Formats: sequence, structure tokens, C-alpha cells
Amino acid sequence: MSIAKVLKGHEKDLGGGMMVRRYLPAAARQAVGPFIFFDHFGPMDVAPGANHDVRPHPHIGLATVTYLFEGAMDHRDSLGTFQRIEPGAINLMTAGKGITHSERTPKDLVNVPHRSHGLQLWLALPKEFEACEPCFEHTPAAAIPSFDVDGAKVRVLIGTAFGKTSPVTTYGQTLYLDVALQEGQQLGLAGLPEEAAIYPVSGDIDVDGVPVALHTMALLDTRTAQRVTARSGAQFVIVGGAALDGHRSLLWNFVATTKERVLQAAEDWEAGRFPVVPGETERIPFPKRTPG
Repeated sequence: MSIAKVLKGHEKDLGGGMMVRRYLPAAARQAVGPFIFFDHFGPMDVAPGANHDVRPHPHIGLATVTYLFEGAMDHRDSLGTFQRIEPGAINLMTAGKGITHSERTPKDLVNVPHRSHGLQLWLALPKEFEACEPCFEHTPAAAIPSFDVDGAKVRVLIGTAFGKTSPVTTYGQTLYLDVALQEGQQLGLAGLPEEAAIYPVSGDIDVDGVPVALHTMALLDTRTAQRVTARSGAQFVIVGGAALDGHRSLLWNFVATTKERVLQAAEDWEAGRFPVVPGETERIPFPKRTPG
């Protein structure tokens, strides 16, 4: 079979009416390639004055990947970065040994109705990079390879596919594609990395005749080629890459190869030892829980 397993995910309330659907990590699968966290938020209509801001919080051992379909957010971090994030761009924040950041609604959108829709993913860094220096990289929408394959609209957000390579930094084999198909169109997938998954953002698709429902993630058997067919106008993403170099411990916003490292990060955050975001006075306190 082309589909090895289906992950149904679960809804999570981030506060302020901000609901997300989370697919990774899952009980059945911690990661797909380096992708260890996969949240889909929206599409949602945001009312004037709604508070969807994410106050300053820390990360270690990972890189966040933010990709919007609609809306905008302002990114600030402890490196002094300020970046407005808009649809089509890829924003990669490498936490490495430690970074603090916030994500807030831009001032021009706070008091007007608008739409919000996007994906928030984390990449677990390979062991050799998990304590690297933190950095932030913005790749505008115009710099992302976008092209047609047999009528399919393909964007190579990270990695290489169909002979095109994204300029976004990678720390190991990584693939992230955004694909749009019209009703009845098909796209062949071959040469996928060791681990890969398909996630429909909208519309009805099947993989080699097997339906993949909305709000599910299908893990692909990459030993064979697949053919994705749109039963209606559809959009989907492909994520994957080489398998992680070992299990990861996760605790809140921390990822590491050892449980001791995430516990130390939690202690450091509570003790105020993480760098601060310039101009920010708020912070999210550490929620007590057991590392995975």
C-alpha cells in the first residue's frame, strides 16, 4: 500500500479562541523525517480586537517553520529580529542552544476583521546542531520556487523536488512542498525521502485511489511511487526527510536528545536565564509537565 498509516490529530486551544489541529508528535509517530511538530490553524475569521498574540516564550534544539496561507503576524525574537510574516513566505527560526520569541497580530490588523490560516511546524535539529547559535531566516514568497507540473501548482518550500531547490537553509535532508490541484488533476510523486507524509489543507484527494480525508495526515510508503488525484479543487502539503538520528525528549517548547537537557531548559526559563526579546515585557510561564 502507498499509505502506511493515518494520523487523525487532535484539537488544542492555544488561548484567546485560537484553536489548532495538531498531528505531530503523535502516539503512533513522534516525527516524520525532522518534522517533530505539525500544527494547522484556521482558516478562521478573526474579529476586531481578538487577542491571538503569542507572548514571549523560549525554544531549544529545534527550528520553527512558519508558513501562512492568509493573514499576517509580527515576529520578534531575542536576536533583535523584527519580521512581518505574510502568506507565501518561509520563516525559519533556528533555536539551537536557546532563543526567545513572540508572535503578535500586526497593529494594522488588530482592529479590523481579517482571516488567519497557516501551518506552524518544528524541525528537530540533528544532534550536531542542537546547541548551535540561534538565528532567524526570512525567505520571501517571490524567492520560493513555484512552477507547474502537469498542471499542478507546486511550491518547493524547503528541500529539492522536480529539479527545483528552495533557498531555505536545511540541517539534514528535508522536504516541504505546497501543491494545488484542480478537480481531476493528478500529480506523481517519486523519489521521496525515507520518511514522508501528505496532509490535505483543503479539498478532496486520494493517493493511489485511497481517499485521504481532511484533518488527517497520511504517512506514505516511500519505497514506491504514488499518484495523488484531486476529487475536487484541493491543496496539500508534503513533509518529510531522513529519519531523525534518535528519539527526542520534548517538554513544552523544548526539544533535545536527552531528558536532562529539556529539564535544564525549563529551569533556565523559570530562573530568567534565557535571553529577552527587546521591547517585550510579558512572558509565558512554564507549565509543569513531564518530558516525553
